[in-house]
Amino acid sequence: MGKVVAIVGRPNVGKSTLFNRLTQSREAIVNEEAGTTRDRQYGKVDWGGSEFSLIDTGGWVLNSEDVFESEINKQVQVALEESDVVLFTLDVLTGITDLDADVAKMLRRSGKPVVLVANKADNYETHAFAAEFYSLGLGDPISVSAINGSYTGDLLDRIVELLPTIDDDTTEEELPRIAIVGRPNAGKSSLINAFIGEERHIVTDIAGTTRDSIYTRYNKFGLNFYLVDTAGIRKKGKVSEDLEYYSVIRSIRAIENSDVCVLMLDATRGVESQDLNIFSIIQKNHKGLIVCINKWDLVEDKSPVSIKTYMNAIRERFAPFIDFPVLMISATTKQRIFKVLEGVKAVYDNRHSRVPTAKLNEVMLPIIEKTPPPSWKGKYVKIKYITQLPGCAVPTFVFFCNLPQWVKEPYRRFLENKLREHWDFSGTPIQVFIREK
Repeated sequence: MGKVVAIVGRPNVGKSTLFNRLTQSREAIVNEEAGTTRDRQYGKVDWGGSEFSLIDTGGWVLNSEDVFESEINKQVQVALEESDVVLFTLDVLTGITDLDADVAKMLRRSGKPVVLVANKADNYETHAFAAEFYSLGLGDPISVSAINGSYTGDLLDRIVELLPTIDDDTTEEELPRIAIVGRPNAGKSSLINAFIGEERHIVTDIAGTTRDSIYTRYNKFGLNFYLVDTAGIRKKGKVSEDLEYYSVIRSIRAIENSDVCVLMLDATRGVESQDLNIFSIIQKNHKGLIVCINKWDLVEDKSPVSIKTYMNAIRERFAPFIDFPVLMISATTKQRIFKVLEGVKAVYDNRHSRVPTAKLNEVMLPIIEKTPPPSWKGKYVKIKYITQLPGCAVPTFVFFCNLPQWVKEPYRRFLENKLREHWDFSGTPIQVFIREK
């Protein structure tokens, strides 16, 4: 198990800015609005040869009416339990508030090593203000400015001193990344919670609860990969808050960085135009795909006829690419969720499967001879040889012929369909290139 450092504090003291500064990323959303961060955000920090995971938490709030605040407090508690060192972030300009005193009380009880971070010390005069933090009884404060990065080196030195020494030389392997994507409120976070068997992601009935893309390591039943929970992607016109706009961009980035995408549809709503938009983003990025129809427990009519109608409707909307697994699941009752993991594994393997050149030519050349490309102005196209290119992100086939410019899109699609008929490329896109011999 790696070493873990958690950032805690009340809302709006600059925890996410500090997280982004230390991880040298822009993973956590930063906004003037208090309470932007809702889930625990994980990042990696490497400093002086020491590597540790950093957790950004939501701001700690007491006795609030907001449904999110109590959930955020639970997340902070979990982060504290998980961590080896705690960075208690305070705002130098506002000094100690009642909330800060409450958090300090909790930290003293926890017995964890604590580093007091006096944030927003953007110039030298403000460093003196940090003196009042001694009264919290948690040791020497370190004045930093997360926004311009001053003194963060001293902070990292201090963290590394406090971290436990573990003889651990396992590096983070290149694991498959599985992005769970879909419209807001399709049940993405519920599905990940069902997989990992703990309430790690905040789930409420309010659409748009998840705002960051969150990576979770999944290592059970001989499967080993990262699950990425993304914010729901909704229509551009519907994105009202700036925050949500960042979330959508972040989800798109999560799709770009993933190997296989699990597209969640809501069984009670069917396929909407927004689902098609997400589908096209997955297609453009040539990612593996598995479609899950969630909330199947809420569907009244579960007869084979209705299931078939549902399947056909989905494949019709997503045509021409129709070769992907479709599963009826329920994240809350955990119905068929293991099938999702099996499907993901199969799609990932299909992305990396190779067809021997001899076999490819033996099967495909007779098919091409029987149905050659249509002639164009009296010219006949002859395809002589086929091979699969090695080392591509998706299965890529090259057909060598005499007149590649006369082979049009419909015939390429015909070739792709024939490849799919003879070999299992379910869930993965195929690229077909026609080149001159």
